[in-house]
Amino acid sequence: MPMPEFDTLKQLVEEAEEDVAKAVGGNKAAGTRVRKKMQDIKNAAQEVRKRILEDRSSDAATPES
Repeated sequence: MPMPEFDTLKQLVEEAEEDVAKAVGGNKAAGTRVRKKMQDIKNAAQEVRKRILEDRSSDAATPES
């Protein structure tokens, strides 16, 4: 079953990669962008966690044959 929440998380990490390299190099504006992206990543990770719990709960509620 596809999980769009996880795909979003991966995309956000990929988007941050270039700015992380710039921030490590001393670019303060890139550092600001990275911090913002990290907050987005945190929120996306929480969505993945919620989805996993929802799927697990629905599997537990489904009677096995």
